Amino acid sequence: MIRRVFYVSDRTGITAETLGRSLLTQFPDTEFRITHVPFVINQVAAEQAAATIRGAREQDGLAPLVFSTLTDPATQFIIASCNEYVFDLFGTFIEPLEDALGTESSHTAGRMHGIGNVGDYERRLNALNFTLSHDDGLSTRDIDGSDVVLVGVSRCGKTPTCLYLAMHYSLPVANYPLTDDDFGQTGLPEILKSCRDKLYGLTIVPEQLSRIRRERRPDGNYSKLAQCRSEVAQAEALFHHEGIPFLDTTTISIEEIAATIVRDMELH
Repeated sequence: MIRRVFYVSDRTGITAETLGRSLLTQFPDTEFRITHVPFVINQVAAEQAAATIRGAREQDGLAPLVFSTLTDPATQFIIASCNEYVFDLFGTFIEPLEDALGTESSHTAGRMHGIGNVGDYERRLNALNFTLSHDDGLSTRDIDGSDVVLVGVSRCGKTPTCLYLAMHYSLPVANYPLTDDDFGQTGLPEILKSCRDKLYGLTIVPEQLSRIRRERRPDGNYSKLAQCRSEVAQAEALFHHEGIPFLDTTTISIEEIAATIVRDMELH
């Protein structure tokens, strides 16, 4: 089965998509074709979005699913009236929250992903800048400024996890790739000893690692299964020997990896 899905929002649509996708994962036998409709900030934009949704219904012969996080009652009404399957993700919860809190909501667009708190926004930017400059061992001069330092072999998921931690948790994070040179010495690499209590390891099944590396560099020893097995085994032996907590990233998402690290390292 194929079903059209619209994410409609008066800002970026991130909230609508995040919750909508979470709900749709419970229907694995259906293929969903996604359309994003962000920045529906007035009635004109809402009428245009409604026309697009009606057009999709006429073309498919089936009503699409619409996930909406609109906050303005006028635009909400236009979207709700254009299709029978409109899931108002804010409206569902705002009225009960108003009752619980004894006050009306502000009905303000973009409070989640706008710059509502300048201090929080600057912390996120600073964390992102720090993380980018300390990616893949590029800089170790002030690595002690990290909240966590991810270690592991090349292509096991360190960089995307670091960026996610910076963007979504405002955490300054560094990562260091373990190579044959590091495995040739006893104990931790020298540059990691000063941040020993901030280390967190990532590992991966060698077969998966080999496949990922072949996509980037198909020739040479780098992507060969024997090399991947050797590196992974030595990395995990180092983690065990040094008492470094680590996580197998083979079958889990970046979001899950990041959340596990935050929990295990008791980060805030």
